[in-house]
Amino acid sequence: MAATRTAPRPPTPTAAGTRRPEPVTIELWYVRSGLLAPTRRTRPATVTTSRLALTELAAGPTPAEAATGMVTLLPAGVEVTRIADGVAALGPVPSGDDPAERRRLREAQVVWTLTQFPTVRKVRFPGGAPVGRADYPNLLPPIVVTAPSVGDRVTAPLTVTGTADVFEATVSIRVLDASGREVAAGFGAASCGSGCRGAYRLVVGWRTAREQHGTIEVYEVSARDGSRSNTVTLPVILAPSG
Repeated sequence: MAATRTAPRPPTPTAAGTRRPEPVTIELWYVRSGLLAPTRRTRPATVTTSRLALTELAAGPTPAEAATGMVTLLPAGVEVTRIADGVAALGPVPSGDDPAERRRLREAQVVWTLTQFPTVRKVRFPGGAPVGRADYPNLLPPIVVTAPSVGDRVTAPLTVTGTADVFEATVSIRVLDASGREVAAGFGAASCGSGCRGAYRLVVGWRTAREQHGTIEVYEVSARDGSRSNTVTLPVILAPSG
């Protein structure tokens, strides 16, 4: 008797045009040397980006970020309970006997992280009035680099962005290879400076034959003696260039 053969099961149909959601990149504001310092994370897409941001913020910096001095002051478990009219209300934020300066830095971490989202303009902490970025003006260093981030693999030409409040709005940059040799340098102007904070965008290129560890330095040139000051150092991976 011939063996009975089972017909193959047809493939499960999928909805036309559907595809996996794109990952989301969020900005996290940690603390370094008593001031705010940004970095980024790319994670699977989620509808609760505020929850994701606070979870990542509480998890703390990567080893590479920690090596540059970044820390987080936010404990785990802090959540947004509601977002309405541009205000994100937070649940309890454990603080213990922390001094006021540390509490203010922790609040600034949360405010700067949550207000990256278009639905959030201010944050309300339990028992307080809503606060925004303008309430923490003195917690930014003279130069902030928003991209790239520590540990990124970067290619030439490289675009570096951020904000600065520096003399004559002039922001300088140099790129060092694994041996510490300068392979690129340049400068540009922030949209405001010398007493006001403006955005900047710097573009530099280099030539390297192999992929290697490298360093990006963004800094201000001292008007007094020409030395580098207010330097932000970013360890990165330099991709080979043609």
